[in-house]
Amino acid sequence: MGQTLTGLLTSVRAIAGRPGTPPRARPGGGPDPELLAALRHCGDHLAALAASGPLTDARRTRLIASIGALTTACSTPGADAFDALLRTGQQALDSGGDAGARLALALADEATVLRARSKGAWRLRGNALDALGRSEEAITAYERHLALQQNAAASRDVERRIATLRAAGDRIDEALALVGGGEGATGAGVDAGAVRLSRHLPAADALAAFTELVRLRTAERGAADPAVRRLAALYAEHRRLADRDPMADPLLGGAEPIGVPGLRRFLAGRTVCLVADTPHTAEQEQRPGSSLAALIGGYDLVVRCDAVRHAAPTARTDLHAVTLRGDSQWKGARWDRRATARLVFGDPLPHWRLALRSRLVPGAQDRIGDATLRRPLHDPALLAEAAADADQPASTAFTVLRLLDFLGTPARVDLIGFEGPAALPPREREWIGARTGRTDDTAVRITLR
Repeated sequence: MGQTLTGLLTSVRAIAGRPGTPPRARPGGGPDPELLAALRHCGDHLAALAASGPLTDARRTRLIASIGALTTACSTPGADAFDALLRTGQQALDSGGDAGARLALALADEATVLRARSKGAWRLRGNALDALGRSEEAITAYERHLALQQNAAASRDVERRIATLRAAGDRIDEALALVGGGEGATGAGVDAGAVRLSRHLPAADALAAFTELVRLRTAERGAADPAVRRLAALYAEHRRLADRDPMADPLLGGAEPIGVPGLRRFLAGRTVCLVADTPHTAEQEQRPGSSLAALIGGYDLVVRCDAVRHAAPTARTDLHAVTLRGDSQWKGARWDRRATARLVFGDPLPHWRLALRSRLVPGAQDRIGDATLRRPLHDPALLAEAAADADQPASTAFTVLRLLDFLGTPARVDLIGFEGPAALPPREREWIGARTGRTDDTAVRITLR
């Protein structure tokens, strides 16, 4: 691949010129200047890839092959290289990362100059801007695509994406109005210059500014303040909208995504038990007529956590919660235990998304927690706690308990079997002990509410 990449880079430079030299059309009906400019952008990207070391990513390999096809089209007299240009732009976008999105945008810019009425070129430009977090510019490009698109049914996903981007911007506008600031202003009482929030900021910058605004406002007025509660709700809605994929994605694993409101409804008025996965509990649960089996069977919702190794595959699981750990969170056993709902806790967002796509089993769950529920302990819209010590991360059971306690809608929450090897860490037991209503030694049960 190194020689192929080097040879392709040499061919691209021979046609389009080297960096710092303006591309020019070759005599005798050579490529258009825009195509030469596009090739030069590709050459710059190839040079960066060559300097990054061996290529093992299949997406980048496909991009290199696409650049090769574009180079061939540009060097073939009479060939129409426009379609090859759009394909290369899409492959650049599919390769992932800001560098790929920037290359896609550069190619889309040349494509819209070549053919200003190409709906494909404008959609590529919108997708690239969207991937770079430049939402307002993306909306403009998407709208240009829609104006050129004759088949409305073919662009339903673009219409949905425009609506999502606008809704996210509207949440920012309402937040600014709530704190008494204008476009790009700070809220009254918030340190001037500490927060610069605007719907025109890149998505990552807007999210960081929104997070800081919620933090400062909460520290200033307290979480019980009605305006702060509304601000936190707007932030949660903005996060939900911002965490969606750039274009509509099929429901993961055939399940219905649920956020905080949906989980509240799922839990409302129900009795809940968290069952520890221990050999003793599993044996008692499977024994016909055992008191523990009858006890667990009497709850409305049974919660199990992480890899369930001891309970029978057919053991009832209404809610399964799992925490992603390690550097390759998307690798590991697939979640094939049947559950009515599944919550997956993890960070960062791209790894969380990839884990869902890699490890969910179609049909194994009816509902799946969305991105607003992936980090409940530290999300400013939920518990808003400082990040825990990396050496002592919260257990999944404790994260579930804290989330259920925060939501406040279950009628009762019990822990069953969390003793001996299954005992939670001291700081988690301390939190539970301060909220324990009663204990039942015969059933090894701890009642929180």
